[in-house]
Amino acid sequence: MTPEDVIRGFREGVEHTSEEKEYANTLFQEAIKISMEINQTYHTPEELVKLMSKLTGKAVDKSFRLFPPFYTDFGKNIIFGKDVFLNSGCHFQDQGGIEIGDGVLIGHNVVLATINHDLLPQNNRKNHYAPI
Repeated sequence: MTPEDVIRGFREGVEHTSEEKEYANTLFQEAIKISMEINQTYHTPEELVKLMSKLTGKAVDKSFRLFPPFYTDFGKNIIFGKDVFLNSGCHFQDQGGIEIGDGVLIGHNVVLATINHDLLPQNNRKNHYAPI
């Protein structure tokens, strides 16, 4: 199983198997751990590029810049272009997918949320995912 399998399940709106749920939970915990590492001590810009690459599971361009803290609850469904800057306090809820294009600057305390709960009680607050 891969992160892409979990992401496909989000995208297609299918119920995850117990194995997929367990694996997704492992990815959630990994994102929390890496986010805590980013936020708890000083890192050079080069170290932050490496940490964000680990968090997203994809190579992040060396031109990426981040002023921590940064928060995410999944991480594996974020794509950063070149020359991206994230100011402090950003929150990315990325299960639905977040793609930040080249040259984008994101200000303080921006929240990007790709999940919403169904409003109908009979649907048991089913999650709905949409990309940004």
